[in-house]
Amino acid sequence: MAFKFDRAAPKTYRRVEDMDLGELEAIRLILRGSSVVDWRRLHFSDTAQVNEFLRLNLFDPDDPRDRRRLQAILEQAVEYLRKAFGYRVAAPVAQPSDVRDLFLLASGAAGPPRYRRIACVVLKCMHVVHHLEARELLFRTPIREADLAERVDRRVMAVAGAMSRDALPVVEFLGNVKTRSSLITKLLAKRETVAAQVFDRVRYRIVTERRDQIPSVLHYLARELFPFNFVVPGQTHNSLVRFREIVGRHPSADAIIPELQAPLDIEAGERQPVNAFSGKGYRMLNFVVDLPIRVDELLPGGTLEEDLGRIVFSLVEFQILDAATARANEAGESSHERYKRRQSKNVLRRLSRGLVVPKGSRRSKE
Repeated sequence: MAFKFDRAAPKTYRRVEDMDLGELEAIRLILRGSSVVDWRRLHFSDTAQVNEFLRLNLFDPDDPRDRRRLQAILEQAVEYLRKAFGYRVAAPVAQPSDVRDLFLLASGAAGPPRYRRIACVVLKCMHVVHHLEARELLFRTPIREADLAERVDRRVMAVAGAMSRDALPVVEFLGNVKTRSSLITKLLAKRETVAAQVFDRVRYRIVTERRDQIPSVLHYLARELFPFNFVVPGQTHNSLVRFREIVGRHPSADAIIPELQAPLDIEAGERQPVNAFSGKGYRMLNFVVDLPIRVDELLPGGTLEEDLGRIVFSLVEFQILDAATARANEAGESSHERYKRRQSKNVLRRLSRGLVVPKGSRRSKE
């Protein structure tokens, strides 16, 4: 799974200095691995932008069935808030003439300002309800893991093709699926030996020409491939890109910084997860996305579709770095070969703890 990019094409990608506050906030969420549930506002200015976002989530605003599905998710969210917390959800939020109005209310782009907060609260609950029911639909749908991975790959590589046509500064776009042997080794190396804890069964590696182009690639991916709200919280490893430096390059930095959802220096106090098997000089941005996938043709119709919709999710890992860092990562202690050697050595030590290991085992002597 690889795609070749035409580096001679004209440069058309969006640069940091042209991004607005909402776009920068989405990039920051990816870089931090934080959750949209902690946000206090959205950044939609009109219905066209909301439609674009819904389509990225694989809801068709022009399809009556998808509109009914969104309405059903809204009703569940409102019911939850009223029953669990006694929330008095205002009628314009609980029963809007169009569900898309909620996104504009939560952005302060429509309606009285007093509705912005409750619209945000309702949308956060809708986000979770949709995710839970999509998971249940996946369990109840006869789709093999390999078939789901194939659907994911088709969607991702279609966007890779679009990135090439749009002249993104990418020199490499590769994808792979972990082998059974690699999965076993990874689980044995982890403290949590549970298959559900492996987030990178399907993964893609993207290499940019320069490090300062990574935000533009993230912006494109979050606009064309995955909704930023489905980046898996707590699963980002970022030792490569600093949000402070990104904002510092923006001509309106002084106006943007006070409007950020979280203080600019919050990353400085956050501890990055460390992979015990990586070399000390290894640098990478990797994050995990719950990618929405349509499964219309697999549904028998009737109550299942009405109750749970037609969208499931599949975990996908993205690794992004620049060409110079990629070369450095393959040298010395940071190389993939050294990484696998350290991981295998740890697994063998863990497996043999308290047991007698055959003297002829080469790895036991490493």
